[in-house]
Amino acid sequence: MTYSCFNLEIKNKVAHVQMCRPDEFNSMNKAFWSELPHLIDTISNDASARVIVLSGQGKHFCAGMDLANFTQGGNAPKAHLGMRKEAGYRVTRDLQYTITCLEKARIPVIAAIQGACVGGGVDLATAADIRYCTKEAFFCIQEINIGMAADVGTLQRIPRLIPEGIVRELAYTGRRFLAEEAMKHGMVNKVFENQEEMMESVMEIANEIASKGPLAIAGTKESLNYGRDHSTEESLNHIALWNTAVGINDEMGVAFKAKAEKKEAEFEDLLPRKKYMDGEFSA
Repeated sequence: MTYSCFNLEIKNKVAHVQMCRPDEFNSMNKAFWSELPHLIDTISNDASARVIVLSGQGKHFCAGMDLANFTQGGNAPKAHLGMRKEAGYRVTRDLQYTITCLEKARIPVIAAIQGACVGGGVDLATAADIRYCTKEAFFCIQEINIGMAADVGTLQRIPRLIPEGIVRELAYTGRRFLAEEAMKHGMVNKVFENQEEMMESVMEIANEIASKGPLAIAGTKESLNYGRDHSTEESLNHIALWNTAVGINDEMGVAFKAKAEKKEAEFEDLLPRKKYMDGEFSA
């Protein structure tokens, strides 16, 4: 698939996914919503990288939904209201997966944010595993300013990142959430002087993650995501089952051997994800 909204570079097991419409502030046009999940799912399923860095070209990370999406008319289907509303619900669920694919990826996703991170940009940021930004960056739950409730992930994910009182203030007012305040409340891990400095540091962190055992990283992400949505007891049971099912001895053996020999461990990649219906799956 050829991508019009993204550039992809994979180097040293780090996939750099870069939004590439800087003149439009990397706004999310119609193609964006189909290209991103295809790209992220492909990287995750192919096991071609061990970590993803998501960034945007130009002055701004992402200005959110391209307003042209709201003005493009079409012929409404000739069906009763309930049928049309059900179809609209399915469309919204598809749009939600464009964001959720970051969370569903087998590998960690790091968001590197500069300038505006607005509307759908906040959805992207909150679905990432880790967030960093530059000092001039700001976040805005823009949907309230255009007469709608955000519906593709921000309201569900951001309360797990920052205090609820701050969430409600941002969601009800649509005000700008500046970089230093975002770091103070835990939205981002660190604020950088400029984009160049941020990207250099983010790539160092990504390379550090990529050097770890990919099975251990995948299990850690799986467990963290599961634990976020379940009780402690359920989550303890989940990680016990996970480690028992996938086995941990192989990567531990590689790590211990490398440590004993005082050298860097070299781990095998995850296997590409195969689909049973394609006739490629084997246990």
